[in-house]
Amino acid sequence: MTWVIDASHSMITFSVRHMMISKVRGRFSRFDGTVNFDEQNPVNSSVNVTIDAASIDTRDERRDGHLMSPDFLDVANYPTITFASKRVEVIDDSHGRIIGDLTIRGVTREVALEVEYNGQSKSPWGTLSAGFSASTKINRKDWGLTWNVALETGGVLVGEEVTIDIEIEIVKQVPQEEPVAA
Repeated sequence: MTWVIDASHSMITFSVRHMMISKVRGRFSRFDGTVNFDEQNPVNSSVNVTIDAASIDTRDERRDGHLMSPDFLDVANYPTITFASKRVEVIDDSHGRIIGDLTIRGVTREVALEVEYNGQSKSPWGTLSAGFSASTKINRKDWGLTWNVALETGGVLVGEEVTIDIEIEIVKQVPQEEPVAA
C-alpha cells in the first residue's frame, strides 16, 4: 500500500563537527516522497525520497550559502538529493534497516538507515499515519564534498563524518473508486 510523507510532521536533520570541538546542526525544510509500506511483510516495503538541496538551513545564512555553493552541494547543478531503497531488513517488531542509494551531487553510494517503527495512529480526520525514526552516518568525502580548511591548532574546520537523523510520519493513501459509467 502506498503512503506519502507528511512533511509538516517530519524532519530530515544532520550534524557535523566544526573546528573539531563542537557540532553544527542543520535540516532540510523541503522534501517529499512515497513509502510502499507492506505492514504484513515489511521486507517487501520500499522508500523513495527527494530533498530540495537549496532548502538547507543551519540557522546561519552565510553558512547556508556556502553549503549551497560548488564547494559543497552545488545546488545550481544538483538541485536535489535523493534516496531510493533497495531492500529492507527486519531486526525485530520495531527495528529494521533500510539499505538504499543516496545520491548527492550526482554521486550515488549505498547507505544503511537504522530504523525504528514508532507505530500507527488514526487522526481525527480519519486518516491513518505511521511513524518512523531513522539514522545513519556517512563520510561526506564519499560524495565529493571535500572542501575544508586546516586549522592552526591541528585538525580541520569541517568534520568528515555527517550524522543524518530522520523523523518521518507517513499517511496511508486510500485508493479512489472509479466513477461508475451511466
